[in-house]
Amino acid sequence: MDRVTSNEESSGVELTFLLGIGFQLMLGEFTRRLADEGYADLRPLHGMAFQALKGPGSTASELAERLGVTKQAAGQIVDDLEKRGYVRREPHPGGGRRKLVVLTPAAEQHLATAGRVLHGLEAELAGQADLGSLRGELARLIRALHGGEGLPPLRPVW
Repeated sequence: MDRVTSNEESSGVELTFLLGIGFQLMLGEFTRRLADEGYADLRPLHGMAFQALKGPGSTASELAERLGVTKQAAGQIVDDLEKRGYVRREPHPGGGRRKLVVLTPAAEQHLATAGRVLHGLEAELAGQADLGSLRGELARLIRALHGGEGLPPLRPVW
């Protein structure tokens, strides 16, 4: 299908619907390819948690805020990832009863693999769509809706 036909077909479709379908299809293919790489045990939510925990780590409460979930849900995610060997709890540098949740080397390896898989998928798609223009237009749309600098957190509200 050429771009003219594609533009004609999509002209009457709501933007949110097109964005949702694009996200769903891209995430589905990305998840399938990660499973092929040996990560069938992880869901997209786990990858989002890894992204939120990169660097020095965070408390479960901070993770809840970054993911837009309850503290109880974040605690369950951390418990699950800890059992799988992807995170560990360490004493918080500020002391007290708080624990710092940090990524293990297994999670770091997952992030490296996920990055490689995602860049490969994007490279394949670049032959079929102008991803540079799409990125730029989406960034402008996000700035118009969000305002301010930087990107808001991507929260699993779907």
